[in-house]
Amino acid sequence: MTLAHVVDLLACPVCGGEVDIDERSVICDRGHTFDIARQGYVALLAGASHGLRSDTSEMIAARDRVQAAGRFDPVSDALLDAVIGSRVLDVGAGTGHHLARVVADDDARRGVGIDLSKPAARAIARVSDRVGAVVADAWAGLPVRTDAVDTVLSVFSPRNVDEFARVLVPGGRVVIVAPTPRHLDEIVAPMGMIGVDPTKSDRLGATMSAAFTRRDRRLVEYALDADRGLVADLVAMGPSAHHVAPAELADRAAAMPPSTAVTFSMTVSVYEASA
Repeated sequence: MTLAHVVDLLACPVCGGEVDIDERSVICDRGHTFDIARQGYVALLAGASHGLRSDTSEMIAARDRVQAAGRFDPVSDALLDAVIGSRVLDVGAGTGHHLARVVADDDARRGVGIDLSKPAARAIARVSDRVGAVVADAWAGLPVRTDAVDTVLSVFSPRNVDEFARVLVPGGRVVIVAPTPRHLDEIVAPMGMIGVDPTKSDRLGATMSAAFTRRDRRLVEYALDADRGLVADLVAMGPSAHHVAPAELADRAAAMPPSTAVTFSMTVSVYEASA
């Protein structure tokens, strides 16, 4: 059971207490109990979520196809350069692809992948026996013990800065991957996608500066030739999928050229807790 390898990092979402595994449940000292799904993940939710839309099974499947084909390998490579320590928390882990790469790089490393999406949690639970999958709402608080992890990953995902600071050990770091306005620029308009806010980088810095100091920032940018199937998956795997109906997505992809040079452009920023 993969959760057994990381249960010492988890906390009860109701009372914040330590948890352990009891047969097919995660249970805390005060008796709050959370069933482990047959797919191997556990939902650690204290109540209703903040009304956020989680990734659907179709979105996770599209992301898995894109990542399995190596389209985001340069991002995983950059994460490998940035991660420290043996305990890694990936918030908004999606398919668990990047977390699995990070864990596989070090035999002593283990990780927790958190996502609000149950289809995502099912995928995360399959990636490694040293990765535990948890359904949780990052904005409601992370079901992780204080000072429990060495690195927090946030790849195209929400950033609860106060919680990041709480769960990190002293000297730990947050590694954030965020798109630049050039990301997928060639297909944004023709595919009806949501563009990247040009002020996103400034807002990220302002948000993180309350508790963290940026130690490094690098641009990861490359171009790939994308056929119509890849173009459709790039839309279907992200937030634009919530705004483009499947039939419209298929029609737009069919109207694209057989091959399109697409720019992948992201920043990878490393933050450490401020003194």
